[in-house]
Amino acid sequence: MPADRSAEPLPPEGADPCDADRERFVFGADPVRDRWWGRPLAETRWCLELGRLLADPVWRGVGVPHGDGRPVVLMPGFLAGDQTLGVIAAWLRRLGYRPRFAGFVTNTDCSDRALDRVERTVEELWGSYGRRVALIGHSRGGHFARALAARRPDRVSHAISMGADLQGMFGASTPTLFAVSVARRAVHASGQARRDTCLSAHCGCRFSHDYARLFPFDCVRLTSIYSKGDGVVHWQCQVIPHAECVEVTGSHVGLIFNRKVYRAVAGALAIPELPAATMRDQS
Repeated sequence: MPADRSAEPLPPEGADPCDADRERFVFGADPVRDRWWGRPLAETRWCLELGRLLADPVWRGVGVPHGDGRPVVLMPGFLAGDQTLGVIAAWLRRLGYRPRFAGFVTNTDCSDRALDRVERTVEELWGSYGRRVALIGHSRGGHFARALAARRPDRVSHAISMGADLQGMFGASTPTLFAVSVARRAVHASGQARRDTCLSAHCGCRFSHDYARLFPFDCVRLTSIYSKGDGVVHWQCQVIPHAECVEVTGSHVGLIFNRKVYRAVAGALAIPELPAATMRDQS
């Protein structure tokens, strides 16, 4: 269960209340800085994980709590599109939720632009169903889940991250960081970057600010699902204070097909939502 925050030191008088959390998460309380090549061969396990899921009772909705019609926005990982989450979307629909994609093709866009698109999707769902929305993000999609939940706790009830670095965004393998640098150059070359520092830990855009701000744990349920066998993102960067951190076994890519993850997701979504924040609470 989330820890009691009352023992945390308060920021100095007159300081921005986001500063302490920004330093803690964007740069990491205990960041992993060693070069790491990941486990690319182990990531091929996702095929087996998909097969195990389809043979497991959880795929049929057996042994897990069912949904209550809540809308759920799904966000894929870096270099992945909405289609990679088709399996979990079908499962959520069968469970009784209303899954929705946000229009990702490769998830290599400017983070600020991408989060604005997700926010519009959430606003549309809130207007259609009159209730708060749950967010589920895989890898980079988990960054958006954390950031938008912090930005709009009046519209978001649950934020679930699968395999995302929630401390500093870039606690990943060397090949992955190289791919990010290529994507960064492409975003700038296409003119889609809103800042010169787009797709970096020091961007300073609204997305970066929301990602780093104090998370509204009193309003939104935050769950981080991670695997110590993750071959792409350091698992240590996925464990943060006050969130419900759930350990599973498996690969990074396979988290979207992992039967243990599906059980954790069903359990997290079934937890009653906390009282919604108001816009006055956020000001």
